[in-house]
Amino acid sequence: MLAEPPPPALRRGHPPRRAAPPGARAGAPYWRRLIPVVALLVLITRIPSFRHPLWSPDEGYLAVQARMLADGGALYETVVDRKPPLLPWLYEAVLALFGDGSPYAMKVLAAVAQLLTAALLAAVARERWGDRAGRTAGVLHPLLSIGLNPEDTQAATFEVFILPFTAAAIWCAGRGRPGAAGLAVAGALLTKQTGGAVLVPVLWLLWHSAPGRAGLPRLAAGLLLPVLAAALLTDPSGFLFWTVTGSAAYAAFTGSGLHVVSRGLANTALLALACSALLAPLARARRAAARGGTADLWVWLAASAVAVVAGFHFFGHYFLQLVPPLVLLATAALRPLPREQAASALLASVCVCALFLTWGFLAPRPELAHAQRLADAVRARTGPADRVLVWGIHPETYWLADRTPASRYLTAGLLTNYSGGRDGPQVGEKYAMAGAWPVLVAELRSRPPALVVDDSRGGPYGPGRLPTLRALLARQYRPLPATVDGAVLYVRSSGG
Repeated sequence: MLAEPPPPALRRGHPPRRAAPPGARAGAPYWRRLIPVVALLVLITRIPSFRHPLWSPDEGYLAVQARMLADGGALYETVVDRKPPLLPWLYEAVLALFGDGSPYAMKVLAAVAQLLTAALLAAVARERWGDRAGRTAGVLHPLLSIGLNPEDTQAATFEVFILPFTAAAIWCAGRGRPGAAGLAVAGALLTKQTGGAVLVPVLWLLWHSAPGRAGLPRLAAGLLLPVLAAALLTDPSGFLFWTVTGSAAYAAFTGSGLHVVSRGLANTALLALACSALLAPLARARRAAARGGTADLWVWLAASAVAVVAGFHFFGHYFLQLVPPLVLLATAALRPLPREQAASALLASVCVCALFLTWGFLAPRPELAHAQRLADAVRARTGPADRVLVWGIHPETYWLADRTPASRYLTAGLLTNYSGGRDGPQVGEKYAMAGAWPVLVAELRSRPPALVVDDSRGGPYGPGRLPTLRALLARQYRPLPATVDGAVLYVRSSGG
């Protein structure tokens, strides 16, 4: 007997639509059993995040931004960054509710974000392939989500908060809710620009469904209205400049190419190790993508890979965007396997996760220790009302020292284009964000900092290579004889 041909939706690569459960009660016991298990896994895998007050400079940047916003700063005017506004606003709200003496409230929210992502992925898998697949996806996500350097996975930063929005966008699009999918894409985009990559699989899903194509205007409205609202709530021209047009030099593929590519290869290897028990099933599943209804998930993975490559920096936290599509693809790949083989793959993933978890418990944070020592020195030489300029790439020093920045530019990177070890020819004053140096000079002239900290420590963005900063220090400041791990402290000279 000839096999029955697959339904048209599967021939086009569109995922199967499962019938909705007959009533809310039918799904309630399922979720009451699954969510506690997933929550426990998320809690265990996120425990290392509580080891340190800050895991990365991005956390420090966001914490300092939150203080500046709480003190009356205006985003994209007196408080600036290349990122969209959603996460700075969230940090500001947490500061207002809990104070900024402890960053642990944000770490709890990061764990909640991972739990929401896992639950949404479980919902997608359950609707497509059944209860067992839902459980598999819910368990796999926390296991794979720490499969990188702990500095990249345990920090409460942009990529962690992108994930629930991207998973929600796929879930809504798969259920034929284009307006809600547009809102979810907007949430991802307003958290970080690369979060908008999820729009590609969302469009794929909707285009392969006649009702979905009819809903494209609702998708556009759901996406564009929140973005326009965010621009209007800040400064529209500043919003456009800082999030889109002002970062061309940052995204250029120049400088330290070997170092950057090596970082990309290392992070790819780490994520491959985290997925090592799933790679063989994934390779087999790729050949049957259309027949298995996973074509949209491969599109999602490809779009996320492009987002990782964008900017040519290859930081480890960029790779987190790959985890949700990998979770669903791995879930689909495990389905046809005998139960024992699927269980073995999951157990192997648990063992690999344990390795990354151990790394998280043991990983040293030498740069945080340096920032803490530097903050102690800053606190000892300034008063609470004094402003300080820390010339470096570790804005957490401001937060640890509890001192107000003397400038809206919290890192030397915005004024030199130095970032992530990229120290090639495009580092210097002329590669700064447009108009940044005149603004910096005006800020330092109107309210001179009581202390300037040169934390470049031989980096290519040191004052010796920057005529404007070098002249300002020579004219108004003198260096103290003692240094902090190579960082030089300058105090105002008597004639300054």
